[in-house]
Amino acid sequence: MKLKLRTATALAGAFAAGILAGPFVGAIAQQDGGRAETYRLLQLFGDVFARVRAEYVEPVQDRDLVENAINGMLTGLDPHSAYLNPRNFRDMQVQTRGEFGGLGIEVTQEGGYIRVISPIDDTPAARAGIRPGDNITHLNGNSTQGMTLQEAVDTMRGERGTSLRLTIRRENTPTAIELTIVRDVIRPQIVRFRMEGNDIGYIRVTSFNEQTEANVRRALSTLRQQAGNNLRGLILDLRNNPGGLLDQAVQVTDSFLDQGEIVSTRARRSEDAQRWNARSGDIANGLPMVVLINGGSASASEIVAGALQDHRRAVILGVRSFGKGSVQTVMPLGGNNGAIRITTARYYTPSGRSIQATGIEPDVEVLASRASTTTAEANPQRERDRESNLRRALRAETTTPTTPPTVQPAPLNLPAGLTDRIQREPPEGFPTLDLTRPETDFQLQQGLVLVRGLVANPPRRAQR
Repeated sequence: MKLKLRTATALAGAFAAGILAGPFVGAIAQQDGGRAETYRLLQLFGDVFARVRAEYVEPVQDRDLVENAINGMLTGLDPHSAYLNPRNFRDMQVQTRGEFGGLGIEVTQEGGYIRVISPIDDTPAARAGIRPGDNITHLNGNSTQGMTLQEAVDTMRGERGTSLRLTIRRENTPTAIELTIVRDVIRPQIVRFRMEGNDIGYIRVTSFNEQTEANVRRALSTLRQQAGNNLRGLILDLRNNPGGLLDQAVQVTDSFLDQGEIVSTRARRSEDAQRWNARSGDIANGLPMVVLINGGSASASEIVAGALQDHRRAVILGVRSFGKGSVQTVMPLGGNNGAIRITTARYYTPSGRSIQATGIEPDVEVLASRASTTTAEANPQRERDRESNLRRALRAETTTPTTPPTVQPAPLNLPAGLTDRIQREPPEGFPTLDLTRPETDFQLQQGLVLVRGLVANPPRRAQR
């Protein structure tokens, strides 16, 4: 998730002729209280740099050595910090604007392999059948074991019309899956919408880029026109939404709240803590609302779900979300040296919950299929990987916050008997999910039961 851009000094500037510059070491040591250990470790790094530069079996470019060292430093911190070389930095800027070239997959790294968080709707990856939780073991026949996340992403991106061969390992599939996917210009339709029946609006948000909030507003405006005066409820679908820009998560949430806190962040230094509050104006005018989440809902989508849940503005339905509760700041390094993406804070819902490594628990649990029940009961460890399963993931915050939460959620006050009408899992013989046929989407169908029950018997709003 991108929070803001800052300027940082490039570490590479400290290296001249392959040796750590003395003034650089002295400055760092002085800033660190003059401890000899700091100087010793930096000198060790300089010695290794010079030794590799002089003795490695083949000549190595200084820039490659420095970039590899920086990337190793950052990827050793947590799964989301990384070095962005100039090309990757440009790609990231293009992606946040809503257009990029490649396959259309959101990925992370786990167990040395590249793991799919979710494919982006209507992209080559989605059409090829890539699924959340798939392990990408080879790219064009080259093992991803040992690749950095950035190297894998760089390999998957490319010009439109070029192809890439992927080898995939999938849970409950005994043999590897071989796919050849043709790259395309990815212009993901990040907001989709339609009427369900003649009274319920459905809005699906697939990611949070610079266009998300404006598209959500346009979607709701169009739904009102299509429904005439008959729009009575709303479903916001955040399933398999891997996140994106923090400011867009704040603005989307603000669109459905009249007042109150949306999210807060707490950094290493208390003075860097931030808090975002809603402005007056609910674009849905208080319509009953259900939010759908699953294990692929991460980061920015968890901010939206958590805030609407804490304020009891929406009922959350589905299964526990991914649990990425950290904020990454992108810091350009200047001089065409790319940027670093580094974790700088944890974020908290209005009630003070940190969802890092825990996720958002739905108010009403509904499974997507019977197979997911069988898998989870037989072997809980084989449930889709979440943040808590990633190597070096930040632990959940256990300390008591110095600033008390601004919201104490009221009890969930659903109409009597409504939850009894909602099924936790599909019945025997329920059709296999086909995203082109809403009637096969069991979680959506149960969400419609829930929102229509709220329309028929609206719960009384708690007074604050």
